[in-house]
Amino acid sequence: MIETENLRLRRPEIDDLDAIHAMRSNPDVVRHLGGRTLSREEAWHRLTRIAGHWALRGYGMFVVVEKHSGAFVGEIGLFDGCRGLSPDFDNAPEAGWILAAAAHGKGYASEAAAAAHRWFAETHGARRSVCIIAPENHASLRVAQKLGYKGFGQVEYQGHPVLMLERIPG
Repeated sequence: MIETENLRLRRPEIDDLDAIHAMRSNPDVVRHLGGRTLSREEAWHRLTRIAGHWALRGYGMFVVVEKHSGAFVGEIGLFDGCRGLSPDFDNAPEAGWILAAAAHGKGYASEAAAAAHRWFAETHGARRSVCIIAPENHASLRVAQKLGYKGFGQVEYQGHPVLMLERIPG
């Protein structure tokens, strides 16, 4: 578990299903992630996929909760997406962050993502990482900028344009 000033980051647990489903079935939350909400079954597949990533790779998406309330905040971490976008993209760990609507605008994405990147560097070595973000997702682009990500291309992913960004540790 990782603790920050306001948050706890931990591996996913079976009891996270309802919170993941609620977050990923909210149209406002997924509007920049292709716009498609998830059914409960798809949320279950999401949960088992992120848990399995930890088993296979030793890292992945953390579940993030508020320290003071224990409320579910979202999913943040680094993972291998195997997206097939380009060798420059697919050969690096991919960062991702998605927050429940109630957690938007509190600075939690930057706080948790910075902690996840520090943890990754300490446990797996400082190395280049990448992320993709919809061009109109200004909040996510601000988080990426705070983390030191810079654009290096644009591609289409699942029928939508996305910016490819990279972070090279200094």
